[in-house]
Amino acid sequence: QVQLVESGGGLVHTGGSLRLSCAASGSTSSITAIGWYRQGPGKQRELIATISRGAVTNYADSVKGRFTISRDNAKNLVYLYLQMNSLKPEDTAVYYCNADLPWNRYWGQGTQVTVSS
Repeated sequence: QVQLVESGGGLVHTGGSLRLSCAASGSTSSITAIGWYRQGPGKQRELIATISRGAVTNYADSVKGRFTISRDNAKNLVYLYLQMNSLKPEDTAVYYCNADLPWNRYWGQGTQVTVSS
């Protein structure tokens, strides 16, 4: 089992920046994939960025060049970050940290990001 706790959301103006954090604990050595999703008002949850153990990153086209995902590994802990720059109103969503393990998928509680125009 893995526990995921996000932090760092908030309200920002268009063009501003925010940094989201996620602390993963538990069976972190079994994580096969880790990343960030978001769900905007009236929209489906979408994958926006992933990062592998070897720090290979992948981004959705909508955030490429503006968002940066990174991770730090510690004993039994994984810290996941999402640096969000040049934010747009369409980035408004609840952002979720996600970890996939061979037997289950885990989600954080979500953190609200609101970008005002």
